[in-house]
Amino acid sequence: MTAEAREAGSPKDPAADGERPLDIALLTYKGNPFCGGQGVYVRHLSRELARLGHRVEVIGSQPYPVLDEGEDSAGRLSLTELPSLDLYRQPDPFRTPKRDEYRDWIDALEVATMWTGGFPEPLTFSLRARRHLRARRGEFDVVHDNQTLGYGLLGDVGAPLVTTIHHPITVDRQLELDAAEGWQRRMSVRRWYAFTRMQKRVARRLPSVLTVSGTSRAEIVDHLGVRQDRIHVVHIGADTDLFSPDPSVRRIPGRIVTTSSADVPLKGLVFLVEALAKVRTEHPDAHLVVVGKRPTEGPVAQAVERYGLEGAVEFVKGISDAELVDLVRSAQVACVPSLYEGFSLPAAEAMATGTPLVATTGGAIPEVAGRDGETCLAVPPGDSGALAAGLSRLLGDEELRARLGAAGRERVLRHFTWARAAEGTVARYREAIARSAGADRPALPTPGRSAASSGTSRATTADAAGRSEAAEMPEAARADEAPRVRDGAQADEAPRVYEGAKAGEPARVTEAAQ
Repeated sequence: MTAEAREAGSPKDPAADGERPLDIALLTYKGNPFCGGQGVYVRHLSRELARLGHRVEVIGSQPYPVLDEGEDSAGRLSLTELPSLDLYRQPDPFRTPKRDEYRDWIDALEVATMWTGGFPEPLTFSLRARRHLRARRGEFDVVHDNQTLGYGLLGDVGAPLVTTIHHPITVDRQLELDAAEGWQRRMSVRRWYAFTRMQKRVARRLPSVLTVSGTSRAEIVDHLGVRQDRIHVVHIGADTDLFSPDPSVRRIPGRIVTTSSADVPLKGLVFLVEALAKVRTEHPDAHLVVVGKRPTEGPVAQAVERYGLEGAVEFVKGISDAELVDLVRSAQVACVPSLYEGFSLPAAEAMATGTPLVATTGGAIPEVAGRDGETCLAVPPGDSGALAAGLSRLLGDEELRARLGAAGRERVLRHFTWARAAEGTVARYREAIARSAGADRPALPTPGRSAASSGTSRATTADAAGRSEAAEMPEAARADEAPRVRDGAQADEAPRVYEGAKAGEPARVTEAAQ
């Protein structure tokens, strides 16, 4: 978004909270909402921030974020593409770029890290983002990082920094190690999750951290060593306009719906498959629809074959939002079998449709789903027998399904909406801005002025920032400490191999509609 476009937005018009509207840079190194929870977070939060009257510029890398531009956010929401070399794009992951694709030393670092078995994107995106933000000093009131946690975001990025940590990836690491068979697999997991060392170092130096649940807050303290007084819980939620009841959609007898990342251990899908085999002894029409990719091997595929469930378990992938909502509405029961969740959007979305929920008590799920017997049926994580008992109980009791479904929707409307999330996030932005203004630091140009108007060209500033980055990058940010790539499916919040867009292109601004 240009300075002229921003000035045209009449900064005298107050935001929804009655204060001056903010200019927000929202960073995300993995922004596609179809690749995991972080993309969903950026898509919905940016929309609601714009509806509150703030100007939001999402700055992201491949696969680029998908934004929602509508009447409520027209002219206040935009996307700036900050491309990587897109080394993991399909159908050629781990590709070697052509010589003319290299633009600078960050590109060389990205390729070198991949060649040595590392996953470079959190680090290299953070370095590109810092250079980009410094070149535009004074254009933003606040910078919001969506769990990049890269070394490049330490120090001065041109505006106060607020960071969201959905949950510590060290939790994923431990669950994967517990499930790993053989020393080679355990070594592979440890190498892949080596990037958590960088995340710990960065997290401890962050001035303001947002997280999505009380459970995640406690684990950020325990696992990452962040001071408790720097962490603030802002619950996220469901799109309750989209995820809503619709009596015209027929409930299909015996249908159970879940969302799962194939064989990622923390999602607990294998326990749900085992539970389904038990449920079908009482309810022969019981069947499972999994929103996710069908595994061709591993524990889930083996369980489906072992229990003869090939015709009772269906996997769907690549469906639209509307198709997803109707799928959840068509189920008699929704299930979240996860061993751990930092929040659980699938639980909130299912409850918002009025579909009764069976969920484990893993991680923050009880914060979302509520009390057993009131808004859901709650079972211990990793217990296929308890899952089967809960599913059988709901499938056989129409009155209980109706009561839990209505209570679940009411709980989401009271506590877990994106509008509430945006309001809470803005409050933290304003705290960070006030804290920065009170600190003993040189005055910055007035927000809203372009770099050119302050007497420095953007290109010159970018060049200077680029020359200084190598000297300023902490010693621990060397390529040999970058995260490692491993085989197999990734957790939703961990980096994964993407289907991407074009590589090697300069940063360009596009409107959300594109």
